[in-house]
Amino acid sequence: MGRIVLEKVQKKFGDVEVIPPLDLTIEDGEFTVFVGPSGCGKSTLLRLIAGLEDTTDGIIKIDDADATHVPPAKRGLAMVFQSYALYPHMSVRKNIAFPMKMAKVPEDEQVRRIDAAAAALNLTDYLDRKPGQLSGGQRQRVAIGRSIVREPSAFLFDEPLSNLDAALRVGMRLEISELHERLKTTMVYVTHDQVEAMTMADKIVVLRAGFIEQVGSPLELYHKPRNEFVAGFIGSPKMNIIKGDEAQKHGVQAIGIRPEHIDVSTKEGMWSGRVGVAEHLGSDTFIHVHDTGLGDMITVRISGDISVKHGDTIFLTPQMDQLHKFDEQGLRIE
Repeated sequence: MGRIVLEKVQKKFGDVEVIPPLDLTIEDGEFTVFVGPSGCGKSTLLRLIAGLEDTTDGIIKIDDADATHVPPAKRGLAMVFQSYALYPHMSVRKNIAFPMKMAKVPEDEQVRRIDAAAAALNLTDYLDRKPGQLSGGQRQRVAIGRSIVREPSAFLFDEPLSNLDAALRVGMRLEISELHERLKTTMVYVTHDQVEAMTMADKIVVLRAGFIEQVGSPLELYHKPRNEFVAGFIGSPKMNIIKGDEAQKHGVQAIGIRPEHIDVSTKEGMWSGRVGVAEHLGSDTFIHVHDTGLGDMITVRISGDISVKHGDTIFLTPQMDQLHKFDEQGLRIE
């Protein structure tokens, strides 16, 4: 079991309210990702669940039991931080065993859990090495292994991949997702990287200034963002938001169109513009188009086989059935 329920949970630091009262349910076995810009309260919310911060008000339930004032060690949760916090003088085996020794788990049970965690994380061949002999990705796997052997009801991850380079991050994303598939344990994961959120989550919680802007599956948030903020935050590259005269033609305050939903031509189209930077990524190219008369620069995603260069004039036509319309409050109009 690993169901987590927040009821009117609030957090203040002095007179500063960083988490206004909010409600949230994380179902047993769900992979939930908290995402949002720096300072939006996502790590604070995770620490409230872990018990590392005290709530100012509200109730936190874990498996239907009130855990609001339960000490962190007794909540049945395991937390993995961005810093590995491994003991450098201990072997991988001893690092993984450490929480079990503190809990006085019998030796034979320790061996069973260590072997199982090492097998799940591809660490079996590294159990007798010291952390200094491991790569960053391997050290993070050891930190995760140390959490697995506690057999928690839920794992809490606080930006665990932010210290890794791009290639290692991609690999670790896959490993954590596969681990979730094997363990079927609740995972709550904090990141500022919406690509991590989109690729890993069953459910995404988008936060801004402590408020929950939207909760839903990755595809729900991608296809039906609740407001301009979510529309601009979810998706890579982000959605183009167009205001002014062009939006007024559609009778709205703003329209949004994703880069992949704009057709490109060298001959004709609804809008014209000048190619600025073209980012060639192999299969795809992202073109940043200026001088369209739409206000901000427009980003377009095209096939990598199409050749464009700086200064070219191109024509853009949005796919009309893919337009997102927003009212004066920035809320999506169905």
